[in-house]
Amino acid sequence: MRALLLIGTLTALSTAQAPPFFVEVVDQATGRGVPLVELTTVHDVTFVTDSAGIAAIDEPELEGREVWLHVHSHGHAVPADGFGNRGLRVQVARGTSKRFAIERVNVAERLYRVTGAGIYRDSVLVGREVPLAQPLCAGGVFGQDSVQNARYAGRLFWFWGDTDRAGYPLGNFATSGATSRLPGDGGLDPSRGVDLDYFVGDDGFSRPMCPLDGPGPVWIDGLCVVADDDGREVMLCHYARMKDLGTMHEHGLARWNDATQRFDKVMALPLDELHHPLGHATRCELDGQDWLCFCHPFPQLRVRPRLADVLDVTRYEPLPAREPTALRCVETGEKVEPHGGSLAWNAYRNKWIAIVLQKFGRSALGEVWYCEADSPLGPWRDARRIVTHDDYSFYNVTQHVEFDQDGGRLIYFEGTYTKTFSGNPVATPRYDYNQVMDRLDLDDERLRFGDGDNHR
Repeated sequence: MRALLLIGTLTALSTAQAPPFFVEVVDQATGRGVPLVELTTVHDVTFVTDSAGIAAIDEPELEGREVWLHVHSHGHAVPADGFGNRGLRVQVARGTSKRFAIERVNVAERLYRVTGAGIYRDSVLVGREVPLAQPLCAGGVFGQDSVQNARYAGRLFWFWGDTDRAGYPLGNFATSGATSRLPGDGGLDPSRGVDLDYFVGDDGFSRPMCPLDGPGPVWIDGLCVVADDDGREVMLCHYARMKDLGTMHEHGLARWNDATQRFDKVMALPLDELHHPLGHATRCELDGQDWLCFCHPFPQLRVRPRLADVLDVTRYEPLPAREPTALRCVETGEKVEPHGGSLAWNAYRNKWIAIVLQKFGRSALGEVWYCEADSPLGPWRDARRIVTHDDYSFYNVTQHVEFDQDGGRLIYFEGTYTKTFSGNPVATPRYDYNQVMDRLDLDDERLRFGDGDNHR
């Protein structure tokens, strides 16, 4: 009897030490793990896959049972059974797993979460190898809004807006920052992730990058790198200290200080001054000259890429489109109203390409479109939806040209995944109010439109 009890105890200990049961959700087309897939039990417990597509299920009441999991993932399809339920059955047992392939409807492929806590939480729990040096909580960051980045001093510099911490609902509201190594120079392959090295304070939490006197959060945009008179790199931005979402206390220009590793205010501007860096910056050749264009998502202003010019608001020139922008869906002909995005030259398509957020589409700010033109000034016409969301926002999308692969065939872009503005009262745990990276293959048949075979 004692022997049986001992065996039972050892078995229980062995079971307790085994990793939890997990579901691995993979892209049916690529076999790659799919992040942000929700798996919900019949008693409404939801597990969300991490950046490797892993969801650990460690619930005592489920152990040893057959369990039904409803499956939901933005931009993916799951077949319904005879009763209309979409999901799968699993047998929950520690030390085991279930692989589930999901069909992607989105043209773009969701890759991983860039910011926040628990990026690879479930992978760590089940003992899987992960690509990040800090897979659970880099910089003490739990949430982060809207990215700006630029190549400077041989690294990628990243800046975000309002940033959440673990210890209190109020975090850093004076811009956060980090750097990462470039792909091919010690940095991760962008298909695997971004290893962020945050600028932190003594408490280990992301510290202010643009601290200013006075109330209100400080946001930056128009991040750009230009040369001074001696040919040295200078990183600049437009700052705005906000009273509320649409009202500024003040705004102006700021310059990165290498010694203090923060932005210093260079000058304040009149509140009605519109000629300054904005949106996302890109280099363009127009009228036979090199220009720095500020785009949102299409060019709105241009200035010569020199320090003295960027600091002189009288040298900025408005950039009207060659023809009025009237984006339309190539499938239905419906009008697509732009609401931000970014612009870049793409060598693979031999075109200027724009990643465009739609205003008031299927979801309020969750639809992302691809379009292209021969000139940065357009005309911009045909567009293809590449990302969709179910009542969720994915705003301030931007492409990262430093991550282009295979001559520009593969491009990378990210956006802020949040319930804000969506009308959805339910936040996705860990993912909400954070940055999510997508990849787009420009050789996809669904992107062949406009003037026909316009890629290599």
